[in-house]
Amino acid sequence: MAKQVQVVVDCVDPGRLARFWASALDYRLEPPPQGYASWSDFSRAAGVGEEAWNAVFDPDGVGPRVLFQRVPERKVGKNRVHLDVRVAGPRGTPKESRRALVDAEAARLVEGGAKHVRTVEDEMDCFAVMQDPEGNEFCIC
Repeated sequence: MAKQVQVVVDCVDPGRLARFWASALDYRLEPPPQGYASWSDFSRAAGVGEEAWNAVFDPDGVGPRVLFQRVPERKVGKNRVHLDVRVAGPRGTPKESRRALVDAEAARLVEGGAKHVRTVEDEMDCFAVMQDPEGNEFCIC
């Protein structure tokens, strides 16, 4: 039987990244644990200071939960793992259509705080290499 996974992202500002990734993935912000008005309230009660965590979830229940946890150090170096956010339709979608969808999504995410690093295009495919607001690499494909 397959196991469920949760993606965990170390970050400086859990709230900011949760809002960015909720938009990027069409996810929803996860409410704080029951009995707490905010994630900051929960973090303080847990004795770890201001907003140590935040999370987003797939409202359809298909994709993994993504947890953002505060760490003191900033990102250095390239990610060893990255997300591919699929927006350009299934395989077989004409390359011109795929490019337009990738470009539009990259532009939308730049408005939300992402950085567009480059677009890669070959005979078969097209994707955009991006960075989230804290520099974590991901691709739009």
